[in-house]
Amino acid sequence: MTHHRFSQIDVFASGSFTGNPLAVVHDADDVSAQVMQMVTRWTNLSEAAFLLAPSVPTADYRVRIFEPKTELPFAGHPTLGACAAWLAAGGIPKRDGVIVQECGAGLITIRRSASGHLAFAAPPMVRHEPVDPPDLGRALGLLSIDPADVVDSSWIDNGPGWMGLLLRSAQHVLDLPTPTGSAKHFDVGVVGLHPAAHDTALEVRAFFNDSNGSIREDPVTGSLNASIGQWLLQNGVITAPYIASQTTGTVAVEESAGEIWVGGAVDVRVTGTIEI
Repeated sequence: MTHHRFSQIDVFASGSFTGNPLAVVHDADDVSAQVMQMVTRWTNLSEAAFLLAPSVPTADYRVRIFEPKTELPFAGHPTLGACAAWLAAGGIPKRDGVIVQECGAGLITIRRSASGHLAFAAPPMVRHEPVDPPDLGRALGLLSIDPADVVDSSWIDNGPGWMGLLLRSAQHVLDLPTPTGSAKHFDVGVVGLHPAAHDTALEVRAFFNDSNGSIREDPVTGSLNASIGQWLLQNGVITAPYIASQTTGTVAVEESAGEIWVGGAVDVRVTGTIEI
């Protein structure tokens, strides 16, 4: 057994304890992938992040990101949460103004936004194509979505495997019932536009299957909001900058020099040690 610094971070919060919680284990170079997966399941959170020494000279730190069923090459709220935990533990970036994270998807650049929040540069999607009718029908059935309410659908996968569904309005997204079914490999993001006078532009909900196959809802999802931004900005559905609502949190999306930046409030809520 070894003791490791441990943090729990509230990411994309719109107030105290309103964001997506993330467990972070520091100095985890001596922790095996099998144990990382075990710790992630034990936390009962959507994801956990493990900080390690970088393997490339331009990176400030390396992170391995796990959800209860598998390791992910990239995820958004773990990226910002891991960065916040690394900074709070005394991490000093090699370059002024930016932090460079090494992960399974490569090098991710993180910076402070104009509001002072952390924001990451969205990585390119690894799959972006229309959804086949059988996959679309399965998703609509499990989420109780009327096909007539779907404006567009696309694979918008930047690591976790997201399918994107654009509904006719934000209210259609909010009115979706809590899923009661089960599935394997289910990662679906649903989005709708608010009226122009609303204080946020989009309403987003994210659904995934846990290690038992039950479909759960993720509180606020950085990777999904990143690929939604890339998808809808490319199609001219929305313009940046904008704010997206997701459950009780909010995500800020900006566009600069051809890059999409995804950010929000990140608060360190718990610090201590964990025995592994």
